[in-house]
Amino acid sequence: MNKVTIKETQNPTILKFEFNDFITQNESFEFKNIDEAKTSPLAQQLFYLPFVKTIYISGNFIAIEKYNIVEWHDVKDAVAEQIDKFVNDGGTIIAIEENKPKKQPVTVYGETTPNPSALKFVVSKMLTKKAIEFKNIDQTGASPLAKELFKFAYVKEIFIDENYISVTKYEVNEWQEITLELRSFIKQYIENGGTVLDENYIATVAAQEKIKVKEFDTLDVTSQQIINILEEYVKPAVQADGGNIAFDSYNEADKTVKVILQGACSGCPSSTFTLKSGIENMLKSMLNDESIKVEAINA
Repeated sequence: MNKVTIKETQNPTILKFEFNDFITQNESFEFKNIDEAKTSPLAQQLFYLPFVKTIYISGNFIAIEKYNIVEWHDVKDAVAEQIDKFVNDGGTIIAIEENKPKKQPVTVYGETTPNPSALKFVVSKMLTKKAIEFKNIDQTGASPLAKELFKFAYVKEIFIDENYISVTKYEVNEWQEITLELRSFIKQYIENGGTVLDENYIATVAAQEKIKVKEFDTLDVTSQQIINILEEYVKPAVQADGGNIAFDSYNEADKTVKVILQGACSGCPSSTFTLKSGIENMLKSMLNDESIKVEAINA
């Protein structure tokens, strides 16, 4: 006997109806109207409710966005009962499509980072050669996967690089409560052929990289040396911790190196210590200049 649990989200117009088990084959669906919901008999039924605006089905939940003609406290119990009855009567939540491409099995495991708010999900296949960071769902045009992950209310930021995805969470949940859900979702999404990063984005980044190479040639010698040190010695260690570091600028007058921290490194409690005792000391030694200071412009 299934029994849905009603959960609030950060958006007051959206309510989640959660199941004990996963209800989709590691896929996510978004329906704006009854015609779009042909693959979901349950969503079609729910659209007969006049206040239903959008339906999301993903993982172990159904999320419903309402119009403002009603308040959730007046209708949420009736909606939960309708979902319960539909499922317990044997109704189909998502119809399995014929001739779907075969799954491509992947392994996904969680790996801790120095940042207690960030976890690194390592995938057994290459995802991208270009690192990208997303601070909110509005920035996710280049990544359908990141967009889906932001629909989990506890996801704060996402960073994707090489074969891993770093997820930074809000403090409302502990990792032991959400790791399995995130790991399973990422695994299912990738196995079912979901797009991690849009190819057009990758082409755009490649073009930007060519511009950066030209800009590198115009920099002063010290800036070029700093970039080379960061790329060769610092970046691999930072990436191993689920993050990234990028050179921003070098001020010859006050010997200040400014960098950008991304992924698990952004907002990490130990990042200041890493900058001062690790990166700063390395640059002082390798450039033979004790006056050098390192600052993160987003620390």
